Amino acid sequence: MEIIIQQNKQAASVAAARVVARLVSEKPDAVLGLATGSTPLPLYAELIRMHREVGLDFSAVTTFNLDEYVGLEKEHEQSYHSFMWQNLFSQININPDKIHIPDGMTTDVPACCAAYEQAIVDAGGIDLQILGIGSDGHIGFNEPTSSFASRTRIKTLTQETVADNARFFDGDESKVPRHCITMGIGTIMAARSNIMLAFGGGKAEAIAAMVEGPVAAMVPASILQHHRNAKVFIDDAAAAQLKRADYYRWVYAGKPDWQQDA
Repeated sequence: MEIIIQQNKQAASVAAARVVARLVSEKPDAVLGLATGSTPLPLYAELIRMHREVGLDFSAVTTFNLDEYVGLEKEHEQSYHSFMWQNLFSQININPDKIHIPDGMTTDVPACCAAYEQAIVDAGGIDLQILGIGSDGHIGFNEPTSSFASRTRIKTLTQETVADNARFFDGDESKVPRHCITMGIGTIMAARSNIMLAFGGGKAEAIAAMVEGPVAAMVPASILQHHRNAKVFIDDAAAAQLKRADYYRWVYAGKPDWQQDA
């Protein structure tokens, strides 16, 4: 696990975007796993800028989103379908046929989840998965105690996650769906590389537990310690509780030029 600490979320997001851009440039038909929420927005904005200003080409890219709320139609303003089209897809040259997001309105959840897993396999697997982290250490909607072997499935959101996400529903927790379809931790770990983004002091405890604590189901993101290629992009505030923060800065500052965006 590589820890990359930048002064602020914009700098960290730009650094992460360079990793994504390098992959897409070197492998035009790359398979990307995408996340939603406020955390990846600066990264998506930078990818859009690269597309417009330097011609970063997404025409052959395939995408799979981490999750979707159960019970929200694609057109609902808080569905992750709407989020992705508003904040990324409508502003790059991606082929709509290559976009995959779980169907929150499916009438057969198990079949939908199995089909999603098979679609990832058929696409050749995910080359790079973008992740955020919850204040309780969850990734995707894999809440604490989720199985490390889990695959795409339905999950019940914790009360903490419902409260965290209420800000997207006019602050009304009663409007937040209680269930979602999410990639499992096993699905995430099968990606060839993972990028974690976390910003602000509210994520400092979770980041410290993920990076420097024991690997434990109570902190689902901690499993990334065992991933062969995981990068964690954080700002100074999110790094505040890391005991070895100075070491991580030293390592990143000393990387050779060819390795900076790898």
